[in-house]
Amino acid sequence: MIIKRIDPMSYAKIAGVLCAAIGLIAGLFVALVGSVGGGMMGNFGMAAIIVMPILYGVFGFIGSAITAMIYNAVAGWVGGVKIEVE
Repeated sequence: MIIKRIDPMSYAKIAGVLCAAIGLIAGLFVALVGSVGGGMMGNFGMAAIIVMPILYGVFGFIGSAITAMIYNAVAGWVGGVKIEVE
């Protein structure tokens, strides 16, 4: 089986959600560190739980859509990725 084309929107949606999940984990970590630091850092830490998943998700979506479009162009020139399945 050879993958000759990847639908950019389909790939971007999945990657965007995965990146948002990673952003949530990173936001929780920043919030934890911020709560230990206290003061202004504590406020930024709590905001990170909301802001980081959104930013990670948006940039993951955009980056993966671009990556899929580049893959489609390159796969047209040199062929696709060969995958063996059972």
